[in-house]
Amino acid sequence: MPSILLLSDPVLEKLRISGGATLHGELNASGAKNSAVLMFAASLLSKEPVTISNVPHLRDITNMIELLGSLGVEVVVDDSMNIEIHANTISSFVAEYDIVKTMRASFLVLGPMLAHYGKAIVSLPGGCAIGTRPVDQHLKGLRALGTKIEMKDGYVHASVENKLKGTHFIFDFSTVGGTEHLMMAAVLAEGQTVHENCAMEPEITDLAEFLNKMGAKVRGQGTNTIIIDGVEEMHGCHHRVIADRVEVATYLIAAAATGGKVKVKGAQPEHLGAVLAKLQEAGAEINICDEGIELDMKNKRPKAVDLVTAPYPGFPTDMQAQMMALNAVAEGTGTIQENIFENRFMHVSELLRMGANIKLDGNTAIVTGVEKLKAAPIMATDLRASISLVIAGLVAEGDTLVDRIYHMDRGYEQVEEKLRMLGADIERVPG
Repeated sequence: MPSILLLSDPVLEKLRISGGATLHGELNASGAKNSAVLMFAASLLSKEPVTISNVPHLRDITNMIELLGSLGVEVVVDDSMNIEIHANTISSFVAEYDIVKTMRASFLVLGPMLAHYGKAIVSLPGGCAIGTRPVDQHLKGLRALGTKIEMKDGYVHASVENKLKGTHFIFDFSTVGGTEHLMMAAVLAEGQTVHENCAMEPEITDLAEFLNKMGAKVRGQGTNTIIIDGVEEMHGCHHRVIADRVEVATYLIAAAATGGKVKVKGAQPEHLGAVLAKLQEAGAEINICDEGIELDMKNKRPKAVDLVTAPYPGFPTDMQAQMMALNAVAEGTGTIQENIFENRFMHVSELLRMGANIKLDGNTAIVTGVEKLKAAPIMATDLRASISLVIAGLVAEGDTLVDRIYHMDRGYEQVEEKLRMLGADIERVPG
């Protein structure tokens, strides 16, 4: 495996942030890891090589490459992180717990292996500890397609005689992972499959476009009804991953919290409507240009905003923690209601250690802004919480040490380098 994929030991590192800098400058948006990992799984549907470009260099990406390698799949990576996947070398149909536990998306190899090869044994998933995230809708949908499923010792044993059969399936609730998973499984099924109550996230549309380039017949992506006409086989293709909307929003929010001005090149504003509206409400001037998105706070302190997380196109749960860090130093009081995950306020205790004024009432956080946070040793608990603590460190007085940044490395590419480009005083230090 090329050295570009070797990441340093996550347990031994922290981030040191000296607060007080106002962020200014330009950045290039990274590719969306939540799209790329899906395409790695979908590559198992094709006997021909597929090439995926604009892939970020992240721990979740290396974990997914490791998983494909454990299945015998050949993965070639160049210096620009273009990934070529040769799924026809597959020699195992067992996705082991030790790899699948590291990220939930790895569970989604189940459907493609099942659809293409008629069998798969996959461990139940792991990932961030942000609440119950069951896979019952995944399994219910696979059964509707004709899959025989048995649960043994924490593994899903799935098989099908001949081919999966098209079906009409209505999700009990909108689920991003379930929509993605069953869409991949259905592309090689006999006949037509109709999925209703689907999630509508941009990463689902990106995946559908990738599948269609491979020869699938998927339509309706981006709406709550997706129709898939099964095809006999899938072929190779090349696809460029969309920009990571969560990463883009994170840097815009960080700039707003510090009163700064940044441009994120390659950002896709059509995917960020709810976030941009809240940033404007906080006092930011937003400029959409051909190059991407520019935010200018004109050295002003942000104003507190109220928000409620909701499925796309509502305000994303993945950006709630970052906005809480902004509210923590904003003028006024803002309420944040978390409706997606029941455990996604774990960053609150760390923000309180830094002097934030936050009160919790069930799934609602009431945040009254203070003029300055105070530096403190703090600890990340999950991916998005980790970056919210980094934003807090940027606006705190003194040197903040953020521990357990391996969470952050799962989803943010070269975060300290990018923030230094914007003028932040930040470095990775031994733990």
